[in-house]
Amino acid sequence: MTIQSILTIESSRKRYVSMNQMIWLTGLSGSGKSTLAEELKNHIENCYILDGDTLRRGINQDLQFSEEDRLEVGRRIGEIGKILLDANLNVIVASISPYRSTRDKVRSLIGDSYKEVYVQCPLEVCEERDPKGLYKQARAGQIKHFTGIDSPYEEPVSPDVIVETDKFSLDECVSKILQHTSAMGSK
Repeated sequence: MTIQSILTIESSRKRYVSMNQMIWLTGLSGSGKSTLAEELKNHIENCYILDGDTLRRGINQDLQFSEEDRLEVGRRIGEIGKILLDANLNVIVASISPYRSTRDKVRSLIGDSYKEVYVQCPLEVCEERDPKGLYKQARAGQIKHFTGIDSPYEEPVSPDVIVETDKFSLDECVSKILQHTSAMGSK
């Protein structure tokens, strides 16, 4: 089923967002989280994206990449997301968020409105994509504590949705996410 067919069905039902949601995209660097977030935003009403890279340059600039700091990054994103949900917005989070405990805490904070999407992509493919050149720097020892190289990524145990960005197109992945969330509406 394509995005267009899903949206056509939804538009004909005149279904609108009845409950705001936080769609948390987690996965390795280069897996496609930000790309998915930008495309999802085109299909979800009243939506705001919290992108991990953007937040690192702003509200999280005082944090590094230790486990403790990464946990704090996740906590801050969850709290900001909750504020946005309370303001009647849908929230898309695009963040590596490598630790299950972080994602579990945010799920507890947000409740049923939290939807975890595992943006699954093999490390080799992420390294081939390497849009920011970070994997090359990490392999050369220029970046320490890089997720997937010398810092762990704990895969989700039971995410709400898994999208395999190395096997399916952007449209197919977005369609799958939209099918498994109730955040659809016409935009």
